[in-house]
This record gives sequence, structure tokens and C-alpha cells, in this order.
Amino acid sequence: MKTRKDAIEFCLTIENTYEDYPFNDINWTIMRCKKNKKMFAAIFERNGKVWINVKCEPNLSDLWRNTYKSVIPAYHMNKKHWNSIILDGTVPDAEIENMILDSFKLVKPKK
Repeated sequence: MKTRKDAIEFCLTIENTYEDYPFNDINWTIMRCKKNKKMFAAIFERNGKVWINVKCEPNLSDLWRNTYKSVIPAYHMNKKHWNSIILDGTVPDAEIENMILDSFKLVKPKK
């Protein structure tokens, strides 16, 4: 996963999701659950790279950060519950997808 388009397309493969642009800033794409409108990913460009903010279980935040140099405390978000993934080619696509799916599971409606 290298581009904003790649990230958005993957997020849209998750059932009952949609993309939103609530900040009147096309640099920020927010991926949400349809039923409760909660955000599970924020996709944006910063310092010439695409970044994805994802929600994370607090006990896993440090694990991801220690495993990959390009996973850091989230930009503009709660550092305990959110990570930023910098799409620089160092984090395998499968791991990025797992982090996005985990984020979705944390915010999706509870039936």
C-alpha cells in the first residue's frame, strides 16, 4: 500500500464503510462506519508521504511502534489509542490491512 487511493480502496472493502471529507480540506480523508459514523481511519499527506491514523488497543500500540519504525504515535490524535502508519514501503501491506481492520473492529457498532 503506497498511495491514498490504495488506502481508501482497501478501507472501502470493509462492509458498511464510507469515505468523508468533514474538514473542508481535501488532504484529510476520514473513513467511517455507516451505522454509527465513527472514524476508523484518517488518511492524509504529510512531509511528502501518505499517513493513516488508526485506532489501536492500548496494549498493542507500543508493539506496533516497536515492530515498525514507520508506525508512530498518531499525529493529531490521542497517543494512547491511535497510531499513525507512514506509507513509506517499510510496513508490509498485510500488516497495514490488519491494523486498519483492528481499528474498524474497535469502532464498529456493537450490534
